[in-house]
Amino acid sequence: MSYLFTSESVSEGHPDKVCDQISDALLDSFLAQDPESKVACETLVTTGLVVCAGEVKTNGYVSIDDVARKVIEKIGYTKSDYQFDAKSCAVISSIHSQSSDINQGVERQEKEEQGAGDQGMMFGYACREMQNFMPITIELSHMILQELAAIRKEGKLMTYLRPDAKSQVTLQYANDGTPERIDTIVVSTQHDDFAEEKVMQDKIKEDIKNILLPRVIKDCPDSVKSLFKDDYKLYVNPTGKFVIGGPHGDSGLTGRKIIVDTYGGHGAHGGGAFSGKDPSKVDRSAAYAARHVAKNMVAAGLCDKVLVQVAYAIGVAEPVGLFVNTYGTAKVQLSDGEIAAKIKEIIPMRPYDIIERFQLKNPIYEKTASYGHFGRDSYEAEVEVSYQSKDSYPKVVDGQRKYFKKVVFFGWERLDYVDKIKQKFNL
Repeated sequence: MSYLFTSESVSEGHPDKVCDQISDALLDSFLAQDPESKVACETLVTTGLVVCAGEVKTNGYVSIDDVARKVIEKIGYTKSDYQFDAKSCAVISSIHSQSSDINQGVERQEKEEQGAGDQGMMFGYACREMQNFMPITIELSHMILQELAAIRKEGKLMTYLRPDAKSQVTLQYANDGTPERIDTIVVSTQHDDFAEEKVMQDKIKEDIKNILLPRVIKDCPDSVKSLFKDDYKLYVNPTGKFVIGGPHGDSGLTGRKIIVDTYGGHGAHGGGAFSGKDPSKVDRSAAYAARHVAKNMVAAGLCDKVLVQVAYAIGVAEPVGLFVNTYGTAKVQLSDGEIAAKIKEIIPMRPYDIIERFQLKNPIYEKTASYGHFGRDSYEAEVEVSYQSKDSYPKVVDGQRKYFKKVVFFGWERLDYVDKIKQKFNL
C-alpha cells in the first residue's frame, strides 16, 4: 500500500534562519581573521532587536553590530514597515571567552590528536531519489523557497513579496519506497498588505501556481517532473493574511531548524544544531563527514539508501562508534556491521581528519545557513582573509593591500571517495 511522507523548508527571511545566518556570518568573520578561532555563537531576534551571545576564543576582532546588520540587509529586511530592519534594529552582544575546561579537551600538542569538542552522535543520509542524493521532499521544499526568494529579489513579478516564507511538500511513495506522485504542496509567504483580503488570497495563489511552480518544475530532473500530476493539492497562505512576519511576527533563535538543515525528517538526527559553531564542534563537522560517507557509498553503488551514524566522547579523537544502516539495499554480501568496519578503514573520522579533508577552518559557513547544509553543489571561490599564510596571497583592492585565498565550499558534497569505496568492496 502507498504511503505519504512530508518535509518542510523555511526561507532565509524566517526568523530562525535570520539567526542562523547571523551566527554563521559571525563565525566566518572570526575565521577570516584567525583560522584557529573557537566559536559558539547564538542569536535571538525579535521586534527591532538582535541579541548575540556565546563563547569565543580568537586573536581577531569582529564588529558584531556591523556583521548582523549586513546579514539583515542582504536578506531583505530594509523597510520600517517590517518592524525589523537593518538600519534601525538594536544589536546587543553578550559574547565572552570560551571555557578553558572545554578548550583543554580540544587542543593537543599533536594536532592530529585534537579531541572532539563535545560528546554526542551525528547522522548522515543519502539516497537515489535526486541526482544530488537527497530526498525529493526536502529538496523540492528548498527549491520552492529559493525560487520564491529569487523572484522577490528580481523585483519584477510578485512585487508584494516580503522575506519570510515556508514551504512543505508531501510525496506519495509506493510500498517499496519508490516515489509515485506529489500529493500536496503548501506555500506560505509574507506579503505587503492588500486593500481586499479576497483579492489578496486569489492573487497570491494564482501567482504561486502560474509563476513560481512552473519555474521550480522547469529546474527539476525528468524523474521528478513526472511526479507532478494534475491532481496534487496546493495550499497557499491557508490561514489568510501573512503581512506580519519575520522577527516581528515570531521571535527567532539559532539552531531551531535542524530538520530543515538536514534531510527533512528522512534518516535520523542526533539533535545538535550547526550554525555558529566552529569545526571543532563535532555536532557540525562530523555531521558533514557522515553525509560525505553516505553520499559516496550510494554514488559508488554500494547501496541505494544509507544512514550513517558516528559518535564521540568529548576530548577524545577517535570516534566511539560508527554505525551503518543500508535498509536492506546493499549490493554486497556483507552485513551492515561488516560494511561499517570496512568504511572505517578507508575514511578517517577523527576531528582533525575531517577538518583537513573539507578545509573547515575557512570562512565558508554563511552560505550553509539557509536552504539546507546538504545537497548543495561544491565549488571553489576566493575569500578575503586578514592573515598571511602559505595559502593566502595579496591583492590591491581600492588602493589597499588585502589578502585572499581560494577555499572549498560544501566540500562534504564531493564524490572523491567513490573509487576508494569501489576498490574496497570490489564493486
